[in-house]
Amino acid sequence: MFSDKPVLVGSRVTLRPVGPEHAEGLFELVSDAEVRRLTGSHGEIDLEAARRWCATRGDHDDRLDLAIMAGDSYVGEVVLNELDPANRSCNLRIALLGSRVFGKGYGTEAIELVLGHAFTRTPLHRVSLWVHTFNERARHVYKKAGFVEEGVLRDALHWDGAWHDSVIMSVLRPEWLAGSRSLQ
Repeated sequence: MFSDKPVLVGSRVTLRPVGPEHAEGLFELVSDAEVRRLTGSHGEIDLEAARRWCATRGDHDDRLDLAIMAGDSYVGEVVLNELDPANRSCNLRIALLGSRVFGKGYGTEAIELVLGHAFTRTPLHRVSLWVHTFNERARHVYKKAGFVEEGVLRDALHWDGAWHDSVIMSVLRPEWLAGSRSLQ
């Protein structure tokens, strides 16, 4: 379903298929302590693993990995993964590089662009995600993009000795189209 690896252009960001040239940016992203907390990422990777990962993203037609670029600068990634073709659904994952790029509208526009692609260029009906309850900034952005809260995963994340809930959210093609969010 994701054999087409598009370049999506907005006013603030351009989304480009992830390739080897994005490895250092990805490594910086996954090494940032605040990004790791917000995404609940316990695992660590080294630069060589990031290089191998980025080099293989174009080989997968069951996912769409896009680098978020502001000009020539890598500022994050947005991914459609966990594809369920029979039910025309997938998961959305996004992470920005760190606090120096937060609050600039990059994530909001990246989500709008990727949903525009998903709902106008693929047969997807549902895009879902989950977000930790303490990540209010992300929850606000997701709601603004049309995501609806569906439920809570209780104590889904153990971080720094405390348990945290996660909220399941989704947006459906008819809802997204009715919201006039199409970027065609």
